[in-house]
Amino acid sequence: MGHGGNVIAELTTDHREVAGLFDEVQALPPGAPRRRELVDEFTIELVRHSVAEEEYLYPAVREHVPGGGPIADKEISDHAAVERLLKELEGMEATDSRFDMLVEQVVSEVRQHVADEEQNLFPALERACSPDTLNELGDQVRRAKKLAPTRPHPSAPDTPPANKLLAPGAGLVDRARDLVTGRGRS
Repeated sequence: MGHGGNVIAELTTDHREVAGLFDEVQALPPGAPRRRELVDEFTIELVRHSVAEEEYLYPAVREHVPGGGPIADKEISDHAAVERLLKELEGMEATDSRFDMLVEQVVSEVRQHVADEEQNLFPALERACSPDTLNELGDQVRRAKKLAPTRPHPSAPDTPPANKLLAPGAGLVDRARDLVTGRGRS
């Protein structure tokens, strides 16, 4: 991921990519080995996307959008719930009896979260911010995704400044693990 444009265009494109991965995994029969690979792919993308939103989007929402604090808190809470599910899925085989149920929970929660962001948060942010601010946020989000972790870390901090300090280190370790194991290279 890393598409260009303002923060809304960047994140909306991410949403479409993850939705495509969801469609692919849901089209496969239960227990198909490719389902495991697709879960790894959408996990990588979701974690990178979430970290970038938590580092830059939600602080901007707090700063610029009237009543933005509770909105950002709700979005971060949504991320935490999905991250816990992704952590449960991590390392689980596609043939595990709980795998399909957890995948469906992730898909459902993420689709609801995306709809809320796109219908409510993004329009509010667009009304509250200048085009230059939205473009700068897009650049910040793209940079953050390059350094972000690729695996769920539910106990890691999800608000600045701690998340900005710890995420790059976790990202480096995750990418090294992915390189060694071949995860995410399907």
